[in-house]
Amino acid sequence: QVQLVESGGGLAQPGGSLRLSCAASGFVFSAYAMRWYRQAPGKERERVAIIFAGGGTDYADSVKGRFTISRDNAKNTVFLQMNNLKPEDKAIYYCNAWSGLAGYWGQGTQVTVSS
Repeated sequence: QVQLVESGGGLAQPGGSLRLSCAASGFVFSAYAMRWYRQAPGKERERVAIIFAGGGTDYADSVKGRFTISRDNAKNTVFLQMNNLKPEDKAIYYCNAWSGLAGYWGQGTQVTVSS
């Protein structure tokens, strides 16, 4: 019954922007930290950003200053605004809900950065 549905991925040029969305249902969204992960072929899964239930945020060093995570609890949605995209940002991006005791994953959305 829990669902996390990512959208907004696609093709961007280096220096361009994309905005990812993750629509959540089936759990108490406001009580969970929400995270964005990414994984490229042959590489380890990387946590990109987290927004805590209280609104605090943290980012991977590789995206600091370029990406912004936000949430709208009224809409049960978390966003990832990605600016100044680089080719190394190419990956499948996954939405994750984490309570500290349990977590849920979305299906992922592909982000490609290429000229």
